[in-house]
Amino acid sequence: MAKRKVNRRQAWRINKIQEERAARAERRDALIEDKLEGGELGPEQQGLIISHFGRQVDVEVLEGEHQGEIQRCHMRTHLGQLVTGDRVIWRRSADSGVVVAAQERHSELLRPNNHGELKPVAANIDFIVIVIAVEPYAHANLIDRYLVAAEASGIEPVLLLNKADLLDDNNRQRLAPLLEQYRYLGYRTLQASTASSHGLDALKALLADHISVFVGQSGVGKSSLINSLLPGADLKTGALSEQSRKGRHTTTTARLFHFPEGGDLIDSPGIREFALWHMTEDQVLEGFRELAALRGYCRFRDCRHEHEPGCAFLHALDEGLISESRFNSYQQILNSMQDSR
Repeated sequence: MAKRKVNRRQAWRINKIQEERAARAERRDALIEDKLEGGELGPEQQGLIISHFGRQVDVEVLEGEHQGEIQRCHMRTHLGQLVTGDRVIWRRSADSGVVVAAQERHSELLRPNNHGELKPVAANIDFIVIVIAVEPYAHANLIDRYLVAAEASGIEPVLLLNKADLLDDNNRQRLAPLLEQYRYLGYRTLQASTASSHGLDALKALLADHISVFVGQSGVGKSSLINSLLPGADLKTGALSEQSRKGRHTTTTARLFHFPEGGDLIDSPGIREFALWHMTEDQVLEGFRELAALRGYCRFRDCRHEHEPGCAFLHALDEGLISESRFNSYQQILNSMQDSR
């Protein structure tokens, strides 16, 4: 993703906005310090961020007589960017609360924003559930992009085919081999349908006692799945566009939900294409398990795996040891990264 060029007036306006934001943040921190020194804040206690709204977050109380309640809190500027799933230390004030410290994360999901900056969108995740569907069309390259992102984040990916009730003889011929390819590579794969409730028990069993996040292009039914798994969540759902057969974005902020049986689920904003331009070629390669195993076996150290003699990738391709579609997907991702830069 190339950085957008701005003229002098735009640059001045951007700097002015940033200065105003910094000034507001300093004033907020000064007020918090005054409250701390004046003893106006309650004792420190543990909390869990379940949603994020600019400089405020909803924190779930994790201890004491108010355990389970939700408290709207301000964040101190020096804490950096906190996200849904973060465990924090907070203190109660007369009318709200203040997050005063953040606990260490064991994982985080990162995504470039509109300005090309890499930002966390959720923390402490165990599973990235990559939701695809019979409709809209499940592109293998998009799935591979999610897998690359999951591998780079150190979070286990799970492939979930939703809307399984729409499977018929025609689309099954395309989707069955697609899922089998990923099962062969060692990825967990599941099927589910909110219309028929097929596969929902197996999905619940997998997600129990773990923190998971659903990702996938708009229209694959993420919100409908959560509404079925968590009655009462009542997330907005969007129908597919009749012309494009793509979904409309309905989720606007990441939010964490609890399963009655244990475990948590984070619903993240819809992502049509997972940008990977910020990654290195080695990170992309790690996202293709079968190709990463061939690293170092090419004749030339700077092999581009295109037409060089002694290329281990091309040899494995000729021998049928790796999938042609996966190899093409790998090359396509690298080319798109170079174009973006």
